[in-house]
Amino acid sequence: MGHPDVEELWMRMRAAREAGGANEASPEQLKRHRELAALCPAFTPNLLELARLLLLTDEPGESAEKGFSEIQHLLGQAVHASNRSAPALLEQAHFIDSVRNSPEEAEKLFEECAARALRTVEGAWSALLNLWTMENRKETLEKALKLGAMAEKLFPPEASIHADVARARRFAALAGLIPEERP
Repeated sequence: MGHPDVEELWMRMRAAREAGGANEASPEQLKRHRELAALCPAFTPNLLELARLLLLTDEPGESAEKGFSEIQHLLGQAVHASNRSAPALLEQAHFIDSVRNSPEEAEKLFEECAARALRTVEGAWSALLNLWTMENRKETLEKALKLGAMAEKLFPPEASIHADVARARRFAALAGLIPEERP
């Protein structure tokens, strides 16, 4: 049997979810999530959900430290499998901070998470600014101006998004929505 496709992975994850609660897992639910993690150790959504459920569930006959070790392993695996995605880093940072009581290590993870998330936001906002600017309609240029104002507050002056904000302003000025900026 080959590796399951994405649809099968999500089908198995839905089945695991349905086998228990959202805030306290049943033994069957944990079993299904663990089986899915063994089947595809790179399926990050399952790794994160399993880690969250383990944190919320006391398994009979298991020590807290054994459970914490499994959670830490799952979160590390999720960070690695997701190429250090912001959501996986965030979950790992919360765990390191609240369970492992290591604020210095958690701080580094939170900072990396924020930087990665901010790069994603900048990319999405740049794309929206360009899309709305190129549509070149009053409504879309007004949306671009509003988003540009938020971008100027959020991103440092050297961020590449500022070129997109300037372009949107030039188009808005040509459309008579704002006064032309003088150099």
